[in-house]
Amino acid sequence: MLENQTELRKNIERNWAAFKRAMPELTQAQEAHTMEVYKDGEVGGKHKRLMALVGALVSGCRGCILFQTNAALELGATAGEILESCAVAVSLGGTMASANTVRVIEYLVENGVME
Repeated sequence: MLENQTELRKNIERNWAAFKRAMPELTQAQEAHTMEVYKDGEVGGKHKRLMALVGALVSGCRGCILFQTNAALELGATAGEILESCAVAVSLGGTMASANTVRVIEYLVENGVME
């Protein structure tokens, strides 16, 4: 079993909150940009999060992988949609993306989205 992905995401959230307190102007601007990018437009927010998950898997950003997976779930993504997005990442990123996909699977299992 990998490290607990849900606990890792929560720890990243706690540390990000500390960074926000230390750097409020910077983080407010960054978060405003993020809200603008991921809002529904020609492409819906859920699909934008799934696209971002592909990028996170290919680049290997642990926090991004977990946060994009969680955001996609919150926007109604199914396990199947997430796994198909992982397949795109594996096609683009090869074995590195394959290894990172295991983190997504573990997160989905921990949160009861799949067995």
